[in-house]
Amino acid sequence: MAAGFGEDRLVDFALMTEPQIGGTYEQLLAAALWAEQAGMVSFARSDHYYSTQDPRPDATDAFATLAGLARETRCIRLAVLVSPITFRHPAVIAKNAATIDQMSGGRFDLGIGTGWMELEHDAFGFPFPPWAERFERLEEALAYLEAAFGPGTGTLSGRYYELDAEVLPKPTDLRIIVGGSGANRTPTLAGTHADEYNHFIASPGEIAPKIARVREAATAAGRDPEAIAISVMGPVLTGKDEASYRHRLENVATARDRDPEDLEQSWSDYGIPVGPPARVREALAALTEIGVSKFYVQHLDLTDLSGLDETLEALAG
Repeated sequence: MAAGFGEDRLVDFALMTEPQIGGTYEQLLAAALWAEQAGMVSFARSDHYYSTQDPRPDATDAFATLAGLARETRCIRLAVLVSPITFRHPAVIAKNAATIDQMSGGRFDLGIGTGWMELEHDAFGFPFPPWAERFERLEEALAYLEAAFGPGTGTLSGRYYELDAEVLPKPTDLRIIVGGSGANRTPTLAGTHADEYNHFIASPGEIAPKIARVREAATAAGRDPEAIAISVMGPVLTGKDEASYRHRLENVATARDRDPEDLEQSWSDYGIPVGPPARVREALAALTEIGVSKFYVQHLDLTDLSGLDETLEALAG
């Protein structure tokens, strides 16, 4: 195990996994315990029921596995990033979230989104409305959750959802995450309703205007714009030194049938932190300058956590 993060870290780090492309509960538990021991602030997983990989791997349920992790971890926050509103009624989301919040002692972060993978909806028979309706449902679901988690009886009479009940238990420290790469509506929803706005890794120039819209929407809603955390999620490609980084770059390029220099340039242009430690920290510093305070490090191979030690060493500085 590499050394954990010190107080001088540029951003808080979390571990993000995509177990629909492979990952049993035991592998998720090993990854969550690794992240907790390493000093990461959160362990997150996606919410998908299906994968296009062949052979098709197991795809476990996000809320069920996070409930298990809530009892087997001690202090790390746990997050679903993100749950499609198309999979579950907001009442089911609210009950699952409040239950995991209780089971974890207030360590659960609930990310919700519109849903995007039409293939899995077709495969399992979930309705997949047009994008405009999915976005309307997301906006209404956020209002539903606010009503459900608020004090006393929650009421909502919407186009898609109805609520008139005192929803118990109430969560103690549940945080809402709204994420996406849209230019206007997603950051506006995040500023209006969320505790955290999450964007897939991109250049600071692309993300900064959306952060500004989050802050503007928060102000318009009477909220403290600085209280909304800004996070990004994506891969990191680095090593403990130049030689180690070059070796890892070549391995990744070979696996993708790419030229290493071309891969390095394209990933760097996209905004992915790539390079030896000093260059990666420069990329992270550029993100902090626009307001990013958390980075979800995406790790896809849950059968092998060994590469994370070296990434952690580089990120820890």
